[in-house]
Amino acid sequence: MSETAKIEIEGKSYEFPVVTGSENEKAIDIKKLRGTTGCITIDPGFKNTGSTTSAITYLDGENGILRYRGYPIEQLAEKATFLEVAFLLIYGELPTKSELENFQESITKHTLVHEDMKQFFEAYPAKAHPMGVMASMVCSLSTFYPESQDPNRPKEAIDLTMHRLIAKLPTLAAMSYKNAMRHPFVYPKNELGYCENFLNMMFSMPTEEYTPDPVVAEALNKLLILHADHEQNCSASTVRIVGSSQANLYASISAGVSALWGPLHGGANQAVIEMLDKIQADGGDLEKWVAKAKDKNDPFRLMGFGHRVYKNFDPRAKIIKKACDDVLEKLGVEDPALDIAKKLEKIALEDPYFVERGLYPNVDFYSGIIYKALNIPTEMFTVMFALGRLPGWIAQWKEMVENKEPIGRPRQIYTGENQRDYVSIDKR
Repeated sequence: MSETAKIEIEGKSYEFPVVTGSENEKAIDIKKLRGTTGCITIDPGFKNTGSTTSAITYLDGENGILRYRGYPIEQLAEKATFLEVAFLLIYGELPTKSELENFQESITKHTLVHEDMKQFFEAYPAKAHPMGVMASMVCSLSTFYPESQDPNRPKEAIDLTMHRLIAKLPTLAAMSYKNAMRHPFVYPKNELGYCENFLNMMFSMPTEEYTPDPVVAEALNKLLILHADHEQNCSASTVRIVGSSQANLYASISAGVSALWGPLHGGANQAVIEMLDKIQADGGDLEKWVAKAKDKNDPFRLMGFGHRVYKNFDPRAKIIKKACDDVLEKLGVEDPALDIAKKLEKIALEDPYFVERGLYPNVDFYSGIIYKALNIPTEMFTVMFALGRLPGWIAQWKEMVENKEPIGRPRQIYTGENQRDYVSIDKR
């Protein structure tokens, strides 16, 4: 017999099916709850609500497990390229050699953006936040490709839209950086790999040639893979709910960029560097700041430590820690803030207070250190996160469309005034 759950309301009992996932996760299926009982559920932040079934990413926070399409994140980060992982997330299987070559060729063909987009960048002030620029530029792509707004276009046209986005987002990201620095834009060099091409567009200057360091490119490749998807998080859910209205992919991804912008989501690695700079500016007394972190009455919190999903350890942090060490060693960076970061890491890994509470350095801690070592401005950190998360957003949107999921429309419990009559202004 199928398993069911019973709910009793006002003396009446109702049964609802229990759904079991491929990893034995269980959920009570309440699709018919309102129609059957007249009641809804309340779940602020949707912490206990499954909005969909998905075959993309499996995450087990208690045991520190993260898998894309069944493949452990450790194996993918060690052996795969970012474009392989992008193909896997979007199409469900690792590509064959010919599939990967065709995918890479399609991406390479579309790295340029329309020259008219330069005028948009020039209209933004120099201090415009790169995430605000990115969100608007991604959305504006739909005006250059109006056919993307047809929800019933053929599969080949949908594939082309997805490939265009993967190709153009690094170009737009680098352009937003160059615009903020008031440097001339650098065009893509398609003979380079995906990560190398992005680094070249970021750091090349007219007066000197930039050669991407293989250690740096490999670290970036790992970072992008580690950020590629993370189940039904805030930005992925945003992409799905916007897409559920049949909004085009560019608009849906733009909404995901905006959701990622928040400091409680994608802005965490930026907050890490701001914390380190604050400690350094105060004289670098770590004992003082660690004591503040332990004090429940002190508002100070260590950024980049622990995770709201991973209770014991973040599997991505173990991977990126080595890449972080490799980058710092290869570049020989000398930075007081990074020195503080290494000391803070040691404390968090050894101090019983942090160990017992699972306050380990997470992926945001190490990614922030890497980006700072590369001289990437802190305001660009979330843009780097968006680059990695793009394939996951696309995969989530694609799955939602193919499953013909209904438009998102949460319910509420009204707590306002009851009906009352209008009173003219002279009697108020």
